[in-house]
Amino acid sequence: MVIVTGGGTGGHLYPGLAAAKALLEAGEPVIYVGALGGIEERVLPESGLPYRMIPAGKLSREALRPAEGIKVLRGLWAARQVVRELRPKAVLSMGGYAGFPVAFVAALRGVPMVIHEQNAKLGLANRMLARLARRVTLATPMKLAPGLARKTQVVGYPVREEKRPPAEARAALGLEPNRPTLLILGGSQGSQELNQQLPERLYPLLGEWQVLHQCGVRWESELKAKERPHYHVRGYVDSVLAWSAADLAITRGGAGTLSEAAYHQVPVLGVPLPRHLDGGAQWANVGFYAERGAARRLASWTQFETELNTLLDPSTRARIRDRLGGLSPAGAARRLAQIILEVA
Repeated sequence: MVIVTGGGTGGHLYPGLAAAKALLEAGEPVIYVGALGGIEERVLPESGLPYRMIPAGKLSREALRPAEGIKVLRGLWAARQVVRELRPKAVLSMGGYAGFPVAFVAALRGVPMVIHEQNAKLGLANRMLARLARRVTLATPMKLAPGLARKTQVVGYPVREEKRPPAEARAALGLEPNRPTLLILGGSQGSQELNQQLPERLYPLLGEWQVLHQCGVRWESELKAKERPHYHVRGYVDSVLAWSAADLAITRGGAGTLSEAAYHQVPVLGVPLPRHLDGGAQWANVGFYAERGAARRLASWTQFETELNTLLDPSTRARIRDRLGGLSPAGAARRLAQIILEVA
C-alpha cells in the first residue's frame, strides 16, 4: 500500500489524485492523507479514495508563527501514528505544507519517499524534504545541486487526461456552442485581482467572443453584478469542460493551470502572483512557458491591451498551440506511479 499526501490548495491536491488513480490502475492500493482545513476536506470525500485527515501547520519563508508551529508539531505526531498504523511500502508527497508531515516522518522511519514538485522552482516543503527523498520528480526542468540532480527525473504535471469536443463542452456549461470562448481562471479559489481588473476590459470583445469567468465561490455573488450578455460568471467550473470550451485563457500562474493549458493546447496570458507572495513560483512558471513561446506573461496592467490584441490574432494563437503541444504533460501520472512502484 502507498500513501499519497499533499494538499492545502488544488495545485497540490489534484495532481496527487491523478497519481493515486494511476497507482490504483497499476494494481497498487492507495490511501490519501490530507490536511484539516485544506481543499481536500471537501474534495477527498467525493473522490472515492480511502483517506485520512491530519492537522498541518503552514511553513513560513520568513519565520514560524507560534500558532502554526503548534499545528506543525501536532501534524508530525498525527503523521507518526498514521505511518505506524498503515506501514506503507512508499510515500508520495506532492508538496505544500499538507504534504510535509507524513513524508518527513516516513523518511525518518526508512520508508521510501518520493516528492513531486509542480512549480518551476522547489517550494519550501520540498526543499526541506528533497535530501531525504529516494527520488525527486519534477513537472518542468530546473537546475538543482548535483546531489539532488542525480536522483531527479522530469515526469511532467499529472492532469486529468480528459477532453470534450469544444461545442459539446460549451453547451454543457450553458454557453453558445459555436462562439469563440475566452476563459478566466484565478486558480481553484479565484483571484481578486483578476476579478477586479478584467470584466470592464473585456466587455468590448463581447460582440464576437463570449467570456467564461471562474471567479471563486467566495466572490460569486459580488461578480454576478458584472455579468452581461455573453459574459458568464461562475464561482467554480469543472476544469475539463472549461479547458475543452476555451480558445484563449487569462489565468494566474499556477503550475496546474498552465499544465492543463498545455494538455488542452489553449494559449494563455499569464498574470502571476507578485513574487513576494509566493517566492516567485508563479512568475517562474509563466516564465518557463513564455520563454518557449508557449504563453504570454503580463508584467503590468498597462500592457494588457497590447498583450490581449497579440493573442487575439489567430496566427499567434496557432503558433502558441504548436509550442504547447510539445510541452503537454500527457502520461505524467503514469510515469510518476511507475517511479513509486520502482522504489517501493
